[in-house]
Amino acid sequence: MIRIQHLIGLPVIEVDSGKQVGHVKDAWFDEHWQLDGIVLDAGRRFLSAMKAVLWREVLVIGDDAVLIMKESSVSRMKPHNVQRSFHTGAIRLKDLPVVTVHGEQLGRVSDVYFDELQGTQIVGYELTDGFIADLLEGRKWLPAPQDCDAVMLGEDVIIVPAGSEANLEPVAVSDLNIGRNEP
Repeated sequence: MIRIQHLIGLPVIEVDSGKQVGHVKDAWFDEHWQLDGIVLDAGRRFLSAMKAVLWREVLVIGDDAVLIMKESSVSRMKPHNVQRSFHTGAIRLKDLPVVTVHGEQLGRVSDVYFDELQGTQIVGYELTDGFIADLLEGRKWLPAPQDCDAVMLGEDVIIVPAGSEANLEPVAVSDLNIGRNEP
């Protein structure tokens, strides 16, 4: 599994020439919250546009770098084209409250996990109750329900099925610091 937070900051390298084309700044999602691509740091020159790579152009996500097909995989996009992202878009997944259909808040999204081998669907959420609670109790892992339609990823909240609180698992301290560990 891959954590979105692990991607952020990694250098993005084009495999044909070995040229670094930027660093991952964010990940963006389509209207069904499927991973669509990565947003790169654009530098000061591109204040009205951003650099992005479609997910299908990403070859490898390693521990130390993201490899893409070719330099032309990087395209310019207007910021308004990236509506849903992890932490910079108009609709942000990070810090969204996760609530059951019975109104019980399970925490706020701290990180998102996906399996690069099984497509781009979100497979789980790392939840936080805040800094102090993280120190005292640790963060929690909530696997995404098997039925994707059972989760409503809205603009202001994520609504999960009743009984989801029983699926919460503690996240080991090492998982908070290492991008490739499974919860």
